[in-house]
Amino acid sequence: MKLLRRALVAIAVFAVVAYGGVLAYISLNQRSLQYDVAGKFLDLGETTLTNAELVEIPTSDNERIRGWYAPPQAGKPVIVFYKGNARSFTADHERYEQFVADGFGFLAFDYRGFPASPGVLNQDNVLKDSIAAFAFAQNKGFPLVIWGRSLGSGPATYVASQRDAEALLLETPFDSALSVGQERYWYLPVGLLMSDQYPVDQWIAGVEEPVYVAVGTADTTIPAWHGERAYELAPNKAGLWVEPGAGHSDLWDRGLWGRAKAFFEAPATAQ
Repeated sequence: MKLLRRALVAIAVFAVVAYGGVLAYISLNQRSLQYDVAGKFLDLGETTLTNAELVEIPTSDNERIRGWYAPPQAGKPVIVFYKGNARSFTADHERYEQFVADGFGFLAFDYRGFPASPGVLNQDNVLKDSIAAFAFAQNKGFPLVIWGRSLGSGPATYVASQRDAEALLLETPFDSALSVGQERYWYLPVGLLMSDQYPVDQWIAGVEEPVYVAVGTADTTIPAWHGERAYELAPNKAGLWVEPGAGHSDLWDRGLWGRAKAFFEAPATAQ
């Protein structure tokens, strides 16, 4: 019996030490686990965006972020686009090409730490960069609408709560990055470990703009219920699109732009 007890104690000690090691590793490496910054920064010449320009936007700590800007046609707004987690913003150039083809202007950019913009990547800097990008677009003098995709739903919602725009569209959003992490890593104390939590569920209470949310039922990256909850918390609801069988990156090909365009042209009434 003594040998058995000693063996059980040894197993328990090993399990505790191993679990502690996992927690320490995740805590120290959390941002490399949370963000996917690999990817190529495309040149504008690799796209059909002949009227767009490469811009550098000053942000906090004397840093500068890079993006693309194109002005709108008369009567159209500028879409301030807050990118998702993977790759550079330039990977979405087909979207920007469609925006421009339909008369919309756009500003898209990389947060610090992503391919186009050097610097330290963390929530605080993402939010500062996002405010700086909005201010840059605002100075152009056109009406502004905000589009946040995936990770970008965090800074997009934050900016909408702090600044005045015409509308806020959230594509495959979370109610918070913490909520997604807790669902995915239920066996870990994510709330204690996670520094960059992006509390959309708190920020959205301060959003006065009409809000449109688009989610897919087959999304395994950010399950649809996270976006549905964010929509339920929005004070000014303008529409919820739940696309059956759509994954995290499928909504554009399933007609999101047609819905987004209608929303941006009449944000208070689009469904």
